[in-house]
Amino acid sequence: MSILNTLLALAPIITVFLLLVVFRLSAKISMAAAYVVTALLAVFVWKASFNVVAAATFNGVVVALTILYIVFGAILMLNTLKESGAIHSIREGFMGISPDRRVQMIIVAWLFGSLVEGSSGFGTPSAVGAPLLLALGFPAMASVMAILIIQSAPVSFGAVGTPLLVGVWSGISNKEDITTAVTPQTVEQYLLQITGNVGLLHALVGFLIPLILCGMLTRFYGEKRSFAEGLKAWKFALFAGIAFTVPYYLVARYMGPEFPSLVGGFFGLLLVVPAAKRGWFVPKETFDFPPRERWENSWAGSIDGKRHDDDDTPSFSVFRAFSPYFIVIFLLILTRVIPELKAFLTGDLTTIKLANLFGTSITSKVQFGYSPGTILILVAIMCIFIFKMDIKRFQRGWGDAGKTLIAAAPALFLAVPMVQVFINSQSGDMTAADALPAMPMVLAQSAAAWFSGIWPNISPWIGALGAFIAGSNTISNMMFSYFQFSTAQQIGLNTDLSSVVVALQAIGGAAGNMISVHNVVAAAAVVGLLNREGEVIRQTLIPMFYYVLQAGLIGQALITGNTGWWIAAVALPLLFFTVMSLTGKKQ
Repeated sequence: MSILNTLLALAPIITVFLLLVVFRLSAKISMAAAYVVTALLAVFVWKASFNVVAAATFNGVVVALTILYIVFGAILMLNTLKESGAIHSIREGFMGISPDRRVQMIIVAWLFGSLVEGSSGFGTPSAVGAPLLLALGFPAMASVMAILIIQSAPVSFGAVGTPLLVGVWSGISNKEDITTAVTPQTVEQYLLQITGNVGLLHALVGFLIPLILCGMLTRFYGEKRSFAEGLKAWKFALFAGIAFTVPYYLVARYMGPEFPSLVGGFFGLLLVVPAAKRGWFVPKETFDFPPRERWENSWAGSIDGKRHDDDDTPSFSVFRAFSPYFIVIFLLILTRVIPELKAFLTGDLTTIKLANLFGTSITSKVQFGYSPGTILILVAIMCIFIFKMDIKRFQRGWGDAGKTLIAAAPALFLAVPMVQVFINSQSGDMTAADALPAMPMVLAQSAAAWFSGIWPNISPWIGALGAFIAGSNTISNMMFSYFQFSTAQQIGLNTDLSSVVVALQAIGGAAGNMISVHNVVAAAAVVGLLNREGEVIRQTLIPMFYYVLQAGLIGQALITGNTGWWIAAVALPLLFFTVMSLTGKKQ
């Protein structure tokens, strides 16, 4: 693959990064420019047909609509809880567990968010968790940052294992060379081997995420602007990290990909919440945000986390106030675990399918019955009866959700089509001498040619690139799992070691969710941070870089057995925490 082709394939990503992160333009302007660049390259350099570009664009609009549907449901749920007065009781309940914001964030974002990710995935933790943190009194920017950072370890097993069961499986199944290579195993057994490695790698990297969360919170949103202030919660953060990752790993290793995140989140909550109530491992000094009047303007969004009419709305027990979230989780699990119900909700009767758009192989599919948005809307309606709401209050919440949706739409209607064109940009005639595979594959092949000697270090970056572009670990795994296996074979790795490389793909794909543009846009929308997506990405880039670097070092150490790589893997977290602790302190 020529250097010129590689640079051209990078052009859409560079465009997004420069405009959104460096020049701090809004997502809708940045993604509009990126879409134009991508479409022009696809047609005039990659020689994709106009029909393919049009079909990919249309499919992107459909996908954006499905994301907006979830965003609407999440905002309606939050508004309903505010209007009913339940948010006040939820806030008081969490304050009763601990007034320390670091502890609250770990419980809501890391543990509850992982439970939501395990049951539903596809950005639902942002839709549910970010508004909840906002309601607890967190700055909007801090809410989004926290909920995006946790979309790392739980993501590979999100939506009841979809990134592996669908993403990796579609990449490695029906491939003759894989079938031959894994004998006497079956390909199904090989997938379980990959699953165990994914669980191990995530556990080794991810158990530090709660501690990183604490440091990021105090560094960017504490009065002292000190990363070290967050590290004072190290006992509780490590306890919460291990409480999630140990059961998570055991389920991945011995039961498969469906339930690691669900079980990890559930057992984590069972262990961590009682410990926090009893003050176990909790830091002696309570951390809180500075008074609201001293908040920086950049912290706040346009959606108020407080409830309306505090003086005349009723109070509820914590269980009753939190019951809508219990119902959401229950329904998400129900619709994804019961085969007959899942088959009905994803079947022809409840699916809108537009096959072979504009004469291409691209197909659009909408499953509103299966969407988390439908569950969120249904539960929001149930809140009228749960809290005996005045219908006028519910109508007000509905209207506010609609206004937020309209404001969020332009960015997503540009971001997702750009992604779809990028993914479907392969040359129309692949038999031609100058034919090119799709842009993501050009980038991956170039990386394999340049970095084959240290490929385990590079493998997670490919996964992260795919997720950044596509906004989905599942799609990243679809695109690159077979490529990762083939590269592992080419550099002389046996089947067992190649399963580590494919696992690293899934790890990187999960980490890339932290900075995925349309994940960021959707998360920002539910807390009123539209047109500020670049600010969010600048913060979440820090833990994303750490996660991918550390996964690569551990993967390289596991594959080579080289002591030097293990030393590097131990040294990197120490270096990361040291460097971060030296930044941002008030003079």
